[in-house]
Amino acid sequence: MKFNVFSAIKTAAALALFGAGSAAMAADSYDVQGKDVLSIAKQQGNFNTLARAIEAAGLQDALTAQGPITIFAPTDAAFAKLPPGELEALLKPENKDKLVQILTHHVVAGKALSQEQMKRSRGTTTLEGDEVKFELVRGRLRVGDARVTGDYDAANGTVIAVDSVLIPN
Repeated sequence: MKFNVFSAIKTAAALALFGAGSAAMAADSYDVQGKDVLSIAKQQGNFNTLARAIEAAGLQDALTAQGPITIFAPTDAAFAKLPPGELEALLKPENKDKLVQILTHHVVAGKALSQEQMKRSRGTTTLEGDEVKFELVRGRLRVGDARVTGDYDAANGTVIAVDSVLIPN
């Protein structure tokens, strides 16, 4: 599948307009009303690299729009696992297409998935268009090759923390 940045931007715009309305959901220890998935991720403090990448890709509007959406959010430690220099290269303007492709591979439109729902499912299709598989390995939930390390509810969906960056096929 050849990736087209204009297609991704159109998809992101569609995501921004997607949804007929979602109720604010309660989070673990704070009120999420009015806090979108991007705000929740930033508030957690361990998704700073992800937030920087989202801004470099110009996708912040899609993640602050009405949902529901799910983002498989790589932690700062997950981005640190990338080969040396890869993150810096992805953040350069000339690599925006590749960055958009990788980030949209972490987003599911139309669903606010919980870990319990993921455990009962075999996978889902990402905004980028590829399928990601869910599985339990020794009692721990995995999304592709990444281990789920937490989840956070937001007004427009769910942030699922993962310990690796998901790379599209």
